[in-house]
Order: sequence, then C-alpha cells, then structure tokens
Amino acid sequence: MKRKVRKSKTLLVDGPASVELVSGEAEVLSATFKKGDKVVIRDGKRVPFEVTKNTTFNLLIAETASLEEIDGSTIPTSWEIASREIASMKKPNTVMVMGEVDSGKTSFCVYLANKALKRKLNVAVIDGDLGQSDIGPPATIGFCHIGTPVRDLFELEAEDGYFVGVTSPSSVIDKVETKLADLKNRVLGTNVDFLILNTDGWVDGEDAIRYKAHLAERVMPDIVVGIQRENELDPILSTLKGVRTIAVNCPLTIRKRDREQRKILRQLSYKKYLKGAKVRSFSLNWTRVEGTFLTSGKSTNTERIATIKELLGGTNPIYYEETPTAVLIVLRKNRWVDETQTEMFEEILGKRVTVTREGEEEGLLVGLGSEEGRFLGIGIIHGIDYKRRVMKVYTPVRGEVSSVSLGQVKLDEKGRELGASQVF
Repeated sequence: MKRKVRKSKTLLVDGPASVELVSGEAEVLSATFKKGDKVVIRDGKRVPFEVTKNTTFNLLIAETASLEEIDGSTIPTSWEIASREIASMKKPNTVMVMGEVDSGKTSFCVYLANKALKRKLNVAVIDGDLGQSDIGPPATIGFCHIGTPVRDLFELEAEDGYFVGVTSPSSVIDKVETKLADLKNRVLGTNVDFLILNTDGWVDGEDAIRYKAHLAERVMPDIVVGIQRENELDPILSTLKGVRTIAVNCPLTIRKRDREQRKILRQLSYKKYLKGAKVRSFSLNWTRVEGTFLTSGKSTNTERIATIKELLGGTNPIYYEETPTAVLIVLRKNRWVDETQTEMFEEILGKRVTVTREGEEEGLLVGLGSEEGRFLGIGIIHGIDYKRRVMKVYTPVRGEVSSVSLGQVKLDEKGRELGASQVF
C-alpha cells in the first residue's frame, strides 16, 4: 500500500514489514533513505523513517505489523549532543555503549556509525550483546567494518568474532571480558579510527554493576555512553574511573519486547547463520573440542571402567574418559543415575563426575574455528558416535575445521531454542 507522509514527520514501522521509498526523502538513524531504497524490518523490530521532504512510501506489512505517524524526530536531543562531543575527541576513538534491555543501544550504535561515516571515518562495530546479537549469531561476539550508511546492524555480516556459547554473560563474565578486550585491540589494529562497542542489557544489581565496571576497565574505551530512561545507570557510570562518561536519554518511542519476542529475534539470527547447512562429520581424534574436557582425558583405565561397571550394576558405560580432576561417563539412552549415585561416584573416584546419556548432546549449539583460531560459524550437534569417536554437526561452514566449541544452548534445525543444557 502507498503511504504519504509530510515533511517534519516520522513514520514508525513495526515489523515484519517491507518499506520502499517511492518519492521524496527521509532518514533512518542519520542514514539517508532516498527514492528506490528498500528496508526489510524483522518481527520484533521498529524502524523510524524521519521525513525530510514530503515523501511517499510503498509498504508491505504483515498482520502483526503496525504503523504510527508522529510529529518531529524520535532521535533524542541528547544523542545529537553526545555525537558532537564524541566527534571532537582524538582519534582513534573507542565508544562503549551501555543500557538495559530495549533501551535503544543498537539504534544508538547505528546512529553513531552513520554520523561517523559522514565525517569520512573508518568505522567498525563490535557487538557484545550475546542475547540480542545483530552482528554474528546469538551466543557470539562479532564485529565488522562499516563502509556505507546502515539502517540495521542485522544487515551486516560478521567478519570475525568469538563463540561464547551462552546468551547471558552472568556465568561467563571473565571469558566475555577477555574476548571483548582482545577483539577491541585486534580491530584497532586494522586502521579503524572510530570503534563502537555495544554491550548486553545486564545492568541491574550489584553483580551487573561490578561486571560492567570491570568490563570498562579491561576494554579501556575512550568514552562510555549510558542510555537510560531515568537514572538507572548512575550506579554504573559513577563507578567508572579514568574514563569519560555521557548519559543520554532512551527514545520515548522505543519498543519494549517480551521474552518470547526476543526469542523470535534470536531464532531469525540463528536461521540466518545456519542457512545452507548440511551435516558434517568431524573426527574427535583430529578436531579440538573446546568448552569441555571431552577428548582431553584418557579412556583406557580398565580398573576404573570395572569400578564404574560395578557401580552401574554390571552395565558397561558406552564411553568413559578421565582427567586428573574429572571423569566423564556416557550411558546408553535407557540408563540413568540420580544425583545421589553421582555423588557416590565422586566419593569413590575422588574426582568431579559428569554423567550423561547417549543422545543428550543432540541439538547443542557449537562454534567452529580454524587452525589460526578464527571464528568460522555455528552449527548444531547432530550426534556423537562415541565408539568411532566422530561428531556429526549440522552447519553451513565449508572447508577445513580445526576446533569445535561447545555451547550451552539447545536448538532444533530451524533455529528454535529448546532450552539450556550443561550436558558436558
């Protein structure tokens, strides 16, 4: 359908929808939107089209999509002030963006990137929001260079990154801090003079305050921008020493998403990075398995296996592996032991014991890496043949794979989350 919008108005479009500009001119987060340009808006996303000339749009919208026309701009004045202040700083410049879930962090990153491109700067973005990642799949930290104006970070392809394996940083704080700091240093070594680092939405509570403060200490940005509705980021911003901080407003028109809508956005991202996937087989003898001690121990201790068999009532485990501090036991699908039995195993063996069943690994999200440690993409475990020591992975990655990193998210082949798993 056609929609005419007058100058100095903003058309807000909630996806799923497609928007094409037929005549006139508009801006999307400081990126010019002109005749013939088209934007596809995902379910759960809202895009503001700020009309700078009387404009006609061609709209294709789903039943669940919506439109709203408002006066003026949706960009807070504080964003423009912050952009000018950041532009006055020395180069190269690293800007870390903080804010709670659905505060407008990604929109602000897009806005800053477009402003920097207008100043002819070499721009890159690191996406450290594990749960709502736009650059790279969920559960990863991704980055890319930006050479042309952008309206949605999801349009971009990750050039490299790190697989973390979870969608919240709370259980892997040190890993996230280390990887973000390392990636920041690597990106600045590629002739980038304006780097934007987006962070996750975990900001509430003492643990979150300590995490964000330590993250800023490790990454060492030149400036931290906190997006807030009221003063919810003050406890974090006030703890940051030796770094410049700016507090900006959350847009009044920001769309709040519920847990289910955020899952749908992650599903779309998983599907994007699993497109064209096929099942590949990887030998556990030649492929590094990270995120677990699987393949790192010994499985030839016949005395131990005899002890395990006795504890299991005469049943042999289909796989057994032991390191100096831990034991992995894999049982057949129709067998199981409870927590009390596992504790008994640990007491007798004197080590931490992990017990799982054949097939429990199916659906586990994994990250694939090269020999040099470069992130190649994601996959889903299709199964493990413990006897042949072969792991089957559903993945679009082609070519040589040297490492498989195990995550804690379970998916089906359509990218739908089935829950969390600590099978290993």
